[in-house]
Amino acid sequence: MSDRPVRVRFAPSPTGPLHIGGVRTALYNYLFAKKHNGTFILRIEDTDQNRYVPGAEEYIIEALRWCGIQIEEGVSVGGPHAPYRQSERKAMYRQYAEKLVELGHAYYAFDTTEELDAMRKRLEAAKVAAPQYNAVTRSTMKNSLTLSEDEVKKLMESGAHYVIRMKIPRNEEIRFHDVIRGWVVVHTQSLDDKVLFKSDGMPTYHLANVVDDYLMKITHVIRGEEWLPSAPLHVLLYRAMGWEAVMPEFAHLPLLLRPDGNGKLSKRDGDRLGFPVFPLDWKDPATGEQSSGYRERGYFQDAVVNLLAFLGWNPGTTQELFSMEELITAFSLDRVSKHGAKFDPDKAKWYNQQYLRKKTDTELAALFLPTVKEKGVHVSLTTENYVERVCALIKEKAHFVSEFWDLGSFFFFAPEKYDESVIVKKWKDGAPEFFAKVKDVFANTTDFSAHNVEAVFKKTAEESGVAPGSVMQLFRVIVTGLTVGPILFDTISVLGKDEVVKRLEKALTTLK
Repeated sequence: MSDRPVRVRFAPSPTGPLHIGGVRTALYNYLFAKKHNGTFILRIEDTDQNRYVPGAEEYIIEALRWCGIQIEEGVSVGGPHAPYRQSERKAMYRQYAEKLVELGHAYYAFDTTEELDAMRKRLEAAKVAAPQYNAVTRSTMKNSLTLSEDEVKKLMESGAHYVIRMKIPRNEEIRFHDVIRGWVVVHTQSLDDKVLFKSDGMPTYHLANVVDDYLMKITHVIRGEEWLPSAPLHVLLYRAMGWEAVMPEFAHLPLLLRPDGNGKLSKRDGDRLGFPVFPLDWKDPATGEQSSGYRERGYFQDAVVNLLAFLGWNPGTTQELFSMEELITAFSLDRVSKHGAKFDPDKAKWYNQQYLRKKTDTELAALFLPTVKEKGVHVSLTTENYVERVCALIKEKAHFVSEFWDLGSFFFFAPEKYDESVIVKKWKDGAPEFFAKVKDVFANTTDFSAHNVEAVFKKTAEESGVAPGSVMQLFRVIVTGLTVGPILFDTISVLGKDEVVKRLEKALTTLK
């Protein structure tokens, strides 16, 4: 690693919602920067204005904020290398494209769409597997390498449309070191003369990306595996510009794969299998289509960050739960895998469950109270304390706070119906008489703690000649309506003496 101050950038395009794969890329950049006391920069790469989607940039910023990824320089906060939107840097790119032409590393190409189509058809007819505008075909096209200086000058003065293409050298090997993948070797024969500057006056991603990384003093380019095929061109651009000495180190992250491991994770996979692939909800401004996000689905930010950190990286220990500070300390690109990481929706839920259990009962009650109010429960200070006690019991069974009502609605409303399978099987052979006795004993019990209630219940059963285990499930159904739930006597203690006696009375009246 160089001795320059570490500077990394996350550079998404505002073409729609930020995929969780993009969030992971941002997270790894952020962890690396913080680990090395460096700077995390947000740059918006909007050179392709045809694909710009209103609201996408704001979505990106909010998604990073929600995930706890702090933008220290860049869009939304400013900095010494502003502006940080490539569309606002448009004027500066032409000089670099022109410089490449002057140095003989690029050239003007005046080919029309029709001429390009004709070239591809000729190559296809000649059985060329991958038709390209390259070191061989450029000699048959209309560009500044085949035209005279006068012809080029006349075309430019007449306002003819042109692009600037990179002049890829023939028969060379491009070697560069990737922090994750080791040495990468690519032959220039496999590369085409990519467009660097478009006829609309905008640079392509390749030129703008390299120029901006140079001007913003980026030391490490940490990005997705899909950019690996572009890296040789970027290396050539650094060399052509004379910037090789300050070329950033590259690290290409593994793909996020579908749960079955077959192919890159997409929105369709999430829709099909019922999990989000975006950090926040998104509404497509053109179609109105809604896509759900982790935040609105009830995931905790810490859980999502922890989940994403482990999709392609591991700390080399058995520890699975990390705070952001712990991730920063533990993170290393050396422990990032070069192989794709399968996304596991069940593991995502598990992470959320772990962070839910780490919350205090007071924190969970604050999150659950709005639902309690919506369901028509009058909330007072006494109720708030009661809700905390309820949360303490039901949190062990939940993955999300949104599940609390289904798990514990009986704490607020007596059951309207009872599990029929249990009633048919158990509400006989002296059960009504036994529970009538339990009701009377409970009505005269002053200590309604879980421990004492259990002791009283078992003593009453013993005196009645009833095995406590044989009536426990029936007791739960009478009180809650359900066959499963939190620890029974803890539940009864929280419900309180008056409510439990009332529910026993109702069951004795209702069940015949």
